[in-house]
Amino acid sequence: MALLTLSLGSNLEPALHIHKALDGLAEVFGELQLSSVFESKAVGFDGGNFLNMVVAVDTDLPLAHISQLIKELETRHGRVRDQARFSSRTLDIDILTLGDLCGEHEGIVLPRPEITVNAYVLWPLSQVCPDCIDPHSGQSYRALWAAYDRQRQSLWPVDFHWRGQQISRAAV
Repeated sequence: MALLTLSLGSNLEPALHIHKALDGLAEVFGELQLSSVFESKAVGFDGGNFLNMVVAVDTDLPLAHISQLIKELETRHGRVRDQARFSSRTLDIDILTLGDLCGEHEGIVLPRPEITVNAYVLWPLSQVCPDCIDPHSGQSYRALWAAYDRQRQSLWPVDFHWRGQQISRAAV
């Protein structure tokens, strides 16, 4: 089994689409490890705020199969593929890591390069796998988040419930 981490984001009916994404992922992978849900301003374009989180699961599925499942889930929930890279989304799911894979595999670069660049990826990733080591820096995701310049991007936790449980709380 390998640890798979996925980044989820949405800024079009974001709570609805994050719920549906979690339901779909749980249907495929079973038990999910969930980060808090964070709200952030759109990066790279003018658009509504995003909800973002990271999900981790143990899986034996091959990367190509995982990628196909994710694309199907995004499409079922209204993802349009011919949009500009930086644009509003109903649902965006990115594969961040899969076990110790490093480099390009099945056309996917792992670990995903923006992990250490974007707060909306690094903070939640540091919650679900704090002691995992980023192969490029040799540091844990917890250490990378501790050293992150928090002035670069505005990001805050929000109240979020899924399947009757509060998985995230707004900062007080």
